Formats: sequence, C-alpha cells, structure tokens
Amino acid sequence: MRVPFSQSLAKTGTFAVLHFGVAFSIAYLLTGSLAIASAIALIEPAANTVAYLLHERAWARFTSAAPNQLRAGPAATAQLAPAQPSA
Repeated sequence: MRVPFSQSLAKTGTFAVLHFGVAFSIAYLLTGSLAIASAIALIEPAANTVAYLLHERAWARFTSAAPNQLRAGPAATAQLAPAQPSA
C-alpha cells in the first residue's frame, strides 16, 4: 500500500503543530521565559519535523516493499540460495 506524498505532508504538518505546542510548553515551564521558550519551540520542532517527514517516507517505502518479501517465507529464500557442493 503506497502512502501518497500529500498524506505524508499533511501528517507532518499536524505533527509539527503538535510538537511546537509541546516544545513551547515544556521550554516555558523550565525557563519561565517567553523568548527562550519560543526560540526552542521554533528550532527543535523544525529540525524534528524534517526528520519525521524523512522517516515517514522511508517507512512508507519499506512497508510497500515488505509484503512481497514477507510472503516469500523461508522456503522461497532457501530456493534462492546457491547449492552447496557436497564434500
């Protein structure tokens, strides 16, 4: 099952908003400073959101390829292995 890029992008956007809110809240509780909390909430979630999008796309590629590999099972894998010469 292929995940459309638009779905990955939408999922990444909602994740970014959620992550920004969590990062800002924690940073504000720890520092008591709106400026520092805002800076932390902009930098860290931005980097993490890009990482998440890359992770999401890699996962989508992995899951679209994995079913074919999983269906083969050990018997099919053994058939693909070269025959070992007898001693």
